[in-house]
Amino acid sequence: MKNKGIVLAFSVLILTSCMVASRPGGGVEIVPILPTIVELDLDAREPYYEHNGYHYYYTNERWYYSSARDGERRELPRSHWPKETRRRGGDRHDHH
Repeated sequence: MKNKGIVLAFSVLILTSCMVASRPGGGVEIVPILPTIVELDLDAREPYYEHNGYHYYYTNERWYYSSARDGERRELPRSHWPKETRRRGGDRHDHH
């Protein structure tokens, strides 16, 4: 019975810190949710953020993710966006 509680607590922790998305061609992938605050480099050609092995892109005020730097990008659900996106040396954009 004790192990059930540990498994349940671990499952809740995992599910609150990631999202499960279907892959093209079948299967699922677990994509880490962005931190509460993300800071992007103003000098970058394209606003880009790497987190837990995934690549996130901020384009046209929307977030996208990919499992590879040059891989296919998929839109990140708004519920998984950071609460605040900052640009180093620049302005702030609140999303929620």
